[in-house]
Amino acid sequence: MRAEALKGHLDGLLLATLEDGPLHGYAVKEALREVTEGRIDLPTGTVYPALHRLEGAGLISGTWAVANGRRRRTYRLTAAGHAALSDQRAGWQEFATAVTFALKARPWPATP
Repeated sequence: MRAEALKGHLDGLLLATLEDGPLHGYAVKEALREVTEGRIDLPTGTVYPALHRLEGAGLISGTWAVANGRRRRTYRLTAAGHAALSDQRAGWQEFATAVTFALKARPWPATP
């Protein structure tokens, strides 16, 4: 899937990826790729700035941890992040329903 198609939906996708628990940045990228069966495989240059932006907005919080001798930043949803995810889901459902209706094959009205 092309990155342009994700504009406006990236935040919701990243928040949903963190819903089940904390992950470090690269694990967020890989979890999103895995759950979408490879359809969404974002470059790290897209994921990390978005995570930093979400953290700055208070939707996720990050902490440093050491794993296998490597220092990693682990992110988790905040209460505001859970609320934002709920809003993103509702907005997506409304959008998807509208697009489905618009693209639905139907007979055109006969013209006199």
